[in-house]
Amino acid sequence: MTHTITAMLDTHPGEPVADKQALAECIDACLRCAQTCTACADACLSEDMVADLRACIRLNADCADICSTTASVLSRQTGGDATVVTAIVQACAAACRACGDECGTHAEMHEHCRVCAEACRACEEACNRLLAALA
Repeated sequence: MTHTITAMLDTHPGEPVADKQALAECIDACLRCAQTCTACADACLSEDMVADLRACIRLNADCADICSTTASVLSRQTGGDATVVTAIVQACAAACRACGDECGTHAEMHEHCRVCAEACRACEEACNRLLAALA
């Protein structure tokens, strides 16, 4: 998917808000994390111990929404506000950290939580790399 994202950034007539590679990797990680968190929340709802997974489900839903929104904001290159872009990427990193930590506590019992924790950590890292490029 990064190839398509990079191709779109390359064809945009304006200047990107940050390094194209870091930007493309962050958008890609956000989209992957959003999908993984949505799937993990759904898998948690199918578990027998669903009541014990309420916090995980909530964090999955929040993280998925924040990642999707972050990918959308980062995909729009025309007239972006650097303060807004930085704030949403920071929020995305924080959401990914919280969700990854929560899923990590269930990773030994639920494989979907292990996969989700990995996606969250990868997205948090991509957000942090982009934040460094924005600075």
